[in-house]
Amino acid sequence: MKKAASLRLSEDILRKIKARAKVHRRNFSNQVEEYLNIAMAVEDNPDLPYSFIKETLIAREEIDAGLGKPYQWGLIK
Repeated sequence: MKKAASLRLSEDILRKIKARAKVHRRNFSNQVEEYLNIAMAVEDNPDLPYSFIKETLIAREEIDAGLGKPYQWGLIK
């Protein structure tokens, strides 16, 4: 269940988040939530590059959506 929270953001940050939300077709709250999830993952894994963490989060969502395939071990043909 989602709960409301109040944030004080500078006008500059607010405009940037709104613009990014529009590009990604998210509402403002979902964009802030996405940024917080990424920030927490980066903070929890300081030794990994951001690009690796982001691709891992995308891969997890693809698996959850049923888009994954088991890896076939063996020789490459």
